Amino acid sequence: MKSPFTGGKAVLRQEDSELVFRKEKFKFTYLYYQCEDTKERFTTTEIDEINLSQVYNQYRIKYGIPFPDEIRKIRKAYDLPASKMSEILGFGENQYRLYENGDIPSETNGKILNSIKRPDVFMLFVENARNQFEAKDYERILSKLKKAMEIEQPDIREALIFESYSRGIYNGYAARSYSKLRNIILFFIEKCGDTFNTKMNKLLFYSDFLSYRTYGYGMTGLAYKAILHGPVPVKWDRVYSLMDDVWPEIVEFPSGISGTKLCSTVSPDYSSFSTGELNILNSVLDKFKDVSASEISGLSHNEVIWKKYSNTNQLIDYREAFTLKAFESLV
Repeated sequence: MKSPFTGGKAVLRQEDSELVFRKEKFKFTYLYYQCEDTKERFTTTEIDEINLSQVYNQYRIKYGIPFPDEIRKIRKAYDLPASKMSEILGFGENQYRLYENGDIPSETNGKILNSIKRPDVFMLFVENARNQFEAKDYERILSKLKKAMEIEQPDIREALIFESYSRGIYNGYAARSYSKLRNIILFFIEKCGDTFNTKMNKLLFYSDFLSYRTYGYGMTGLAYKAILHGPVPVKWDRVYSLMDDVWPEIVEFPSGISGTKLCSTVSPDYSSFSTGELNILNSVLDKFKDVSASEISGLSHNEVIWKKYSNTNQLIDYREAFTLKAFESLV
């Protein structure tokens, strides 16, 4: 980063800070650039967004307010336009769309949004708004809702993979999605070739923590611990064994040691990735595509994260993403 004051070098720095949001203080890691020549501080729009997202994420978790992706998922499950959702819930005309785009609901509206994840609860709102619609429109909405109630089936694999830890600082505030995780794994297998699980563990780790450092959110919804060979997803062996279209292959080395490769012939669904997510995945790919499992494991041992959390059995706090050394050149 060039300094806007001198055109010289500026370094990304961080410090513990607090911000008041809706009359409440929240602690967060404040990021800023410092001009090496003048020592003056400055931020960019991107850095400001990361700083604010750390606070907004905490507020959502504390008051049970869904994240934008969850709000979009609710509407899509009921197959209704945002304007209709606003009307049924008694929000302002464009309010539901604004919430999908990142506006933070009031505590009351947030709790309403959280409650209507359950189709039976949303049915009560629909029935209460009956007189606001023409009879045919009401019946159409009711029909869509009944279909949603019929197909609502929790994915047992998500419960097994993500266990009991909830959306928060230990999974980068990311949605817990089996589908997204599967597509990320398929992406790396397709781009890197059959990949040893030791390397895949690190590819997922760097993808998640680079995403958090860049956007304030993880990608996979996984939590991590630091073990002998570096940071790994919690229950990493279970993660891979439950992936459709991915199978393990045992490889014997001349030394007598064996390893497990993850194999697949299926391509990921690229439409499931946002532009930002693809940028993160490609950055990790560019850095580690030709790096062996042992080499990437060694690189992860140089991270402050591994040194701090190894042998602790604690979940790694995603705020440690701001200490990543492997991607310092991207700052």
